[in-house]
Amino acid sequence: MTKGEPPIHPIPRPLPQRAREGELIAWVNLSRWLGTALLYFVLTIMLILFMVPVYGAIVTAFKSQAEVSAGGYWTVPTRFAAENFERVMNPDDGNLGLYLQNSLLLTIPASLFSIALGTLAGYGLGKYNFKGDGMLFILIVAGMFLPPQIALIPVFRLMNDIGLYDTLWAVIIIHTAFGIPICTLVMRNFFQVVPNALREAALIDGANEYSIFFRIMLPLTLPALAVLATLQFTWIWNDFLWPFILTQRAESRTVMVGILNLTGQYTVDWGGQAAASLIGSLPTLFIFVFFQRYFIRGLTLGAVKG
Repeated sequence: MTKGEPPIHPIPRPLPQRAREGELIAWVNLSRWLGTALLYFVLTIMLILFMVPVYGAIVTAFKSQAEVSAGGYWTVPTRFAAENFERVMNPDDGNLGLYLQNSLLLTIPASLFSIALGTLAGYGLGKYNFKGDGMLFILIVAGMFLPPQIALIPVFRLMNDIGLYDTLWAVIIIHTAFGIPICTLVMRNFFQVVPNALREAALIDGANEYSIFFRIMLPLTLPALAVLATLQFTWIWNDFLWPFILTQRAESRTVMVGILNLTGQYTVDWGGQAAASLIGSLPTLFIFVFFQRYFIRGLTLGAVKG
């Protein structure tokens, strides 16, 4: 603009155009609000559906057998008592303490073995290129799609022939074998996201492969290991099939099979089973709370490459 010329003012937009833009913004805000409200509504319904059986187990755990027979499973007990919890923990009655101990002796080694072997396999398949690595990865991951029911008879006969039937080692071995595929898949995807420049820089500095893995790569895998620890511990702890098939004596039974022992020939100890179920769910709840910082973040590792 030269001297003497009048200042240039922006041409105001017509009122109808500005009104249409305001309507569009209001519609977008309304759509976002409706979407958020619908999401919270669906989540609330899902939460209610999930909590219904939990509520039934809690109220039943504090009822006597007579009160369960008279009032059902969903009514609030007239008197909250802990007799069912005391009875199932009694060695002469429910013996739940032994079953909890067996579950820990099974779940901790099986989780550690499967995660350790899966981490080693995932590192090898994620960081090394060799002939047949893709086929080897497919063969390992194919174990995820093997229904455990088709392996019942072969595994039963194998454990019986090698003298491990009716021991916790039989269940540890089978859970380790079935846990390696998922652990390998998760860790391979994680190691592929880790830049190769870290490994190459360590090799230039004179580090060997063992130092690279244990001192550089492994500390980076904490989120992925937290996911696997949570999933493996939960799956193995809650498993009923393999402990039921591969163990026979009460001294070898886990907590999930031990809850079944509270069922008699003609009656079911509903209060005792509910109390035992609540006690048996506490370890998995503690594991999730302990690893929740890393759980969600670790689930998305390796999902997107960039």
